[in-house]
Amino acid sequence: MKQFISMAVLAVVMAGLLGFAGLAAAEETLPAAAPAAVANAAQALPRIDTGDTAWMIVATALVMLMSIPGLALFYGGLSKKKDSLNTMAMTFVTFCIASLLWVIYGYTFSFGKDIGGFIGSAEKLMLRGVGPNSISDLAKTIPEYVYIAYQLTFAAITVALASGAYIERMKFSAWVFFSVLWMTLVYIPVAHWVWGGGFLAKLGALDFAGGTVVHVNAGIAALVGALILGKRREKALLPGNLTLVVTGAGLLWFGWFGFNAGSATAANGIAGAAFINTNTAAAVAALSWMVVEWMHSKKPTVLGLASGAVGGLVAITPAAGFVNISGAILIGIAAGVIPFFSVAWLKPRLGYDDTLDAFGIHGIGGMLGAILTGVFADPSINEAGKGLLYGNPGQLLTQLLAVGATLLYSAVMTFVIFMILKFTVGLRVDPEDEMLGLDESQHGEKAYNL
Repeated sequence: MKQFISMAVLAVVMAGLLGFAGLAAAEETLPAAAPAAVANAAQALPRIDTGDTAWMIVATALVMLMSIPGLALFYGGLSKKKDSLNTMAMTFVTFCIASLLWVIYGYTFSFGKDIGGFIGSAEKLMLRGVGPNSISDLAKTIPEYVYIAYQLTFAAITVALASGAYIERMKFSAWVFFSVLWMTLVYIPVAHWVWGGGFLAKLGALDFAGGTVVHVNAGIAALVGALILGKRREKALLPGNLTLVVTGAGLLWFGWFGFNAGSATAANGIAGAAFINTNTAAAVAALSWMVVEWMHSKKPTVLGLASGAVGGLVAITPAAGFVNISGAILIGIAAGVIPFFSVAWLKPRLGYDDTLDAFGIHGIGGMLGAILTGVFADPSINEAGKGLLYGNPGQLLTQLLAVGATLLYSAVMTFVIFMILKFTVGLRVDPEDEMLGLDESQHGEKAYNL
């Protein structure tokens, strides 16, 4: 048995404690004749809002639902019956790993004080300096603990998404180490670039809820890993249980409201816009996928409807809080058509074995949504975003740069991680174990009830 790789990652972040002690001291020193000044100073300080806090706790739980059970059921139902438990276990264990690593060092390196535009500082290692009344500079009306938990769920599902390209042939031990390394070396830096004040944030890249950070990032990792792993010995996709697929897709759709509307980090109008845009784009993409599949294959499949809905959810993610309803509809149409042809036409011709089309749906859909955000961002919806159609062609160029930087970095680092794993723990199960099924060979279990 080859030796496991050990890797120690330092992490700490600047403490963002904002309390009311300063206000109290100011009140003691101000003259009694200036009550208005005291009131104005009090209003200027960040305050925890109970409504925003309640919404963000719910949104956090919704995004957690997207991983387990949502993604686990969606991917597990798509895999062969003999591999379904292993597929679900990959998502389950990744959520556990991310939950631990995020509070140790993930949050501080992602959202700590910027260091050179690339990574956050290490002042909040083990959440040092965070307390019940702490407030993040990025979410000033909710407790920092809630913001930390919310961002944790994004890290977990991003890593888990890539597993869809690797199932039915990857060692479970290799996946565990991949989850640790990829979250540390890929997800955390990219999250900082875009959301934590890194160089893409400073350039003005728009990513409301994870088009580049989540979907482009995981999608290209899925493709690179699939190419290195090679094709399965039983290449045909034989979904073990389409009922689980539809159930998982429904849970993903439901949880995605927390993913997108929650990214407003407040119960406000932008959250409302993200909510309606998310639902609209998903529905339109499901319908457009159904239409093109019906024309292409002569039958509309249930799997196609579910895949189209997920494609729409992916594509609207970076744009959800920036576009109006017309933009959401157009993005939905594109998200049903283009990912369909990437799955039905491009993949067979290039011959790569992206088992569950993680690249075709998440990678392609994420790129599509990120780029179209630069076209359709409407400043009347969110003044932070102004796209090509509203007089800012530079935004489209910035979006292309953000997509390109994410693709390049994630592809290179994923290749490096896979090479490390290949020459240490090994990547693929033995041929006989693959034919037996990974449920039994990796876990000693069978999904008798599926």
